[in-house]
Amino acid sequence: MYLSSISRTTVFVAALLLTCTTGHAQSANELMLRGDVHDLKFQAADALRYYLPAEKIEPANVDLLVRIARQYRHLMSDARTEAEKLKIGAVALNYGKRAAKLGPNDSDAQISPAITYGRMLPFQSNKEQVAATPLIKAAADRAIALNPRNDVAWHVLGRWHQVLANMGTMKHLLGGLIYGKLPTTTHEAALVCFERAIAINPRRPRHYIELGRTYAQMGKSAEARKFINKGLTMPDLEKDDAEVKQRGREDMAKLP
Repeated sequence: MYLSSISRTTVFVAALLLTCTTGHAQSANELMLRGDVHDLKFQAADALRYYLPAEKIEPANVDLLVRIARQYRHLMSDARTEAEKLKIGAVALNYGKRAAKLGPNDSDAQISPAITYGRMLPFQSNKEQVAATPLIKAAADRAIALNPRNDVAWHVLGRWHQVLANMGTMKHLLGGLIYGKLPTTTHEAALVCFERAIAINPRRPRHYIELGRTYAQMGKSAEARKFINKGLTMPDLEKDDAEVKQRGREDMAKLP
């Protein structure tokens, strides 16, 4: 009986060691694949349960770092307070910056920090917003240069033009006097970017909604309604598509 117990224990420990060894040998790729299942469902916390252990094994895996940054942006969206959003956003930004540094020729890695900067902007001070503005533009330009068919990069660049074109004279004045000169641009430049994003990937509702919102800012109500309505009828593809659609509804409600 005693020998039998020892045998069973030995077999159990041996099996456990074998499992751990095998798991480690295949871990990075296998863990990423498991995390991807949750990533597709916007289950950020569950995805990180696999991505973070994979990072310990392959800390320089650019694709993995981009994935992890995305999960923290998802968690940022779910956070209730501005302080929590900024704290989680800082983690996402760190992973995005690491990916960009390790992947200088990777378009998705280059745009990752810019996406996070954009998510953090509404909760930052004027000084922080002004400081982030050129970084977003530079990252989008690099991503597009590396892959002209990166529709996400075109969208980020479109938002950059859209937001700056819609800023009032006072914000530009304050930016110039206190925080350094803010760049100027036009709504037309934003339109070009969103149209390019749509041409590359016509399945993303946010491209249409932001195109429509740009027309709304220009006072072109018919065009605004056309594209915002188009986006609203499309299924969500991203974690924060619901937020983008709500912005579209709010802007459309203000149209004459």
